[in-house]
Amino acid sequence: MSSSNAAGMELQAVPVLETSRLLMRGYHVADFADYAAMGQDPNFYRYLSPGPMPTEDSWSTMLRSIGHWTLMGYGFWAIEEKASGRFIGAIGYVNRKRNIEPPIGDTPEIGWVLAPAVHGQGYATEAVAAAIAWGDAHFGHARTMCIIHPDNQPSLRLAQKFGYREYARTTYHGGPIVMLERAGRE
Repeated sequence: MSSSNAAGMELQAVPVLETSRLLMRGYHVADFADYAAMGQDPNFYRYLSPGPMPTEDSWSTMLRSIGHWTLMGYGFWAIEEKASGRFIGAIGYVNRKRNIEPPIGDTPEIGWVLAPAVHGQGYATEAVAAAIAWGDAHFGHARTMCIIHPDNQPSLRLAQKFGYREYARTTYHGGPIVMLERAGRE
């Protein structure tokens, strides 16, 4: 469902995806406290940044996702654990217009982050499977890509499990990055 805002832009409703244990939905204001707390945990940010994520960056990330859905028709979902109703992470596609070599261009970039407390429970696998199924339908089985820190072996294994293959190593914001792609499918 979509509608228009005061500027006449179409507002894209965030589709809700559901797995056996997860609800993937748009962000709620109530997610902010848990997202900000995740950003303070070294086990969360160790592959993302050199230090804790400022709380204002957590808020900006949530708002940026809403804008992505509006402008691009895709973005990040909040991941909610169905059994507890708590926010446990985020997953989705972005077009960040990154200043990176080799360039990403307009290729949709998938990414995921989960609270360290739920690592090792298969939630990331469940969420990535649902996001890729949505992405294949939405993008017409087009090429997608992701960037992952080379020391983040769990995420690299997960990406590879879903068909992502390394095509470059580079630096981004001064840190090493592995660039992986999942070829388009007919």
